[in-house]
Amino acid sequence: MKMTLATIAEVRMGYSFRSRLETHAEGDVAVIQMKDIDDANLLHPEGLVRVQMPDLKERHMVQAGDLLFRSRGVTNSAALVGGGLGRAVLAAPMLMIRAQTDVVEPAYLQWFINHPSTQATLAAQAAGTSVKMIGKGALDQLEVVLPPLEKQRRIVEVAQLASREAALLEKLRGRRKALLEGILLRSAEETR
Repeated sequence: MKMTLATIAEVRMGYSFRSRLETHAEGDVAVIQMKDIDDANLLHPEGLVRVQMPDLKERHMVQAGDLLFRSRGVTNSAALVGGGLGRAVLAAPMLMIRAQTDVVEPAYLQWFINHPSTQATLAAQAAGTSVKMIGKGALDQLEVVLPPLEKQRRIVEVAQLASREAALLEKLRGRRKALLEGILLRSAEETR
């Protein structure tokens, strides 16, 4: 079954700060910006700047399970928010996607959005000449393939295992290379 993203999730613009961020070490709200998400689509909360926002409304707050979508730039991917973030707000131009968890698993939605075929679809919808941008309307209309929840969970589990396998293989490749270089260097240094 296919459904548009707008029917299974709420897509919201990030909070628009009217001026430059005035950071406070003891600020009551953490601000998530594009720079806080790495190339592997992982959020790094330890580096978030903090600000004072006593009047921040609850609807602007980021929650565990929300997706943070990079709407501008070369990469238009999503990061999944984990637990323990505390009071945080997403800065514009990023978009926040809050899934209806009775219909779609947030981790599945992240996997689907970051899948190469979805990324190609989104790239075709990007507007702008120098800096490409995916608007909220284009994201709302994105068609999401929606298997049953249990199948979504299995897809996410297999995708996570494949990702872990790739990381382990890369680590093994690096260690094998270092070992071989060490053996060759010792061989070269042997006097015979």
